[in-house]
Amino acid sequence: MTQKSYLAGKTAEELKAIVAAYGMPRFAATQIATWLYRQRVKSIDQMTNLSKANREKLSADFEIGYTAPVEANRSDDGTIKYLFAAGESFIETVYIPDRDRATLCVSSQVGCKMNCRFCMTGKQGFKKNLTATEIINQIVSVPEFEKLTNIVFMGMGEPLDNTDEVLKALEILTSEYGFAWSPRRITLSTIGVIPNLRRFLDESQCHLAVSLHDPFADERQELMPAQKAFPIAATIELLRQYDFSHQRRLSFEYIVFEGINDSPAHINELAHLLHGLDCRINLIRFHAIPQVDLHSPSTEKMEAFRDALSRKGIICTIRASRGEDIKAACGMLSTARKEQML
Repeated sequence: MTQKSYLAGKTAEELKAIVAAYGMPRFAATQIATWLYRQRVKSIDQMTNLSKANREKLSADFEIGYTAPVEANRSDDGTIKYLFAAGESFIETVYIPDRDRATLCVSSQVGCKMNCRFCMTGKQGFKKNLTATEIINQIVSVPEFEKLTNIVFMGMGEPLDNTDEVLKALEILTSEYGFAWSPRRITLSTIGVIPNLRRFLDESQCHLAVSLHDPFADERQELMPAQKAFPIAATIELLRQYDFSHQRRLSFEYIVFEGINDSPAHINELAHLLHGLDCRINLIRFHAIPQVDLHSPSTEKMEAFRDALSRKGIICTIRASRGEDIKAACGMLSTARKEQML
């Protein structure tokens, strides 16, 4: 039996092409988009303003494509890590409630090519890019969908190594025919994959977070092998060509490792590297992962590092650690589930 295609994850233009191919009226594309993204129906039969004949035509070749998570791990702090099936592998989606905010961290790939030393996802190797359907499904299919205030592309994978599908998902999330979210509610995190970064900046108004982690090129390459192909200096040179002084926000993610990237020299070099950029730094305490000889600094050292950067004129915050009791680090839960199946 031929596998059916999915309607969820289709853009307005793609839906127009489908209804034209099936001899349906042009306005049916808008109707279908409303059912998919506003009503979030699970079956084509629920699209009741389409004729029965047209629903049958679509059902012969298409399904909606929304699937429930296969597992949910709940933390004492309210964080929930969901596991979704992606072919024979799994991806992680994390719901993070915080007072008046509710953030969903979504994945863009199964595994990752970047092989950062501190990331469990990179240890899995690269399996595949997620489709826009699989990306949107993570958002629609969590029980907390109605509570969400923010979405961050900071889960498994490098979003700008899957640019076409990620930009398609962002279009659906922010367009009037889709979810009509403000792009200011969405942040994409990247190591700085050029020229895909330029394409993201030109085609989207979503916030940007760049994984920096060390201002010295040789040290950063030890932590992040992709530094060789995508030097942080080149990334920052590109960012200086764009305006981040208004609504779009630029931030740099900086995981702090005890005795590795937390010295006064690192503070000085960060201030030099980012001088003149309208940005902020988010400091993140390292979450230990198996068989990686990196360590978390104390709270006192984290605060001292933050305060020293602040004195240099850099807006700097410490991101609260969440969900450590449920394998919080990216890739840990999906790796454990995969190992259970071997």
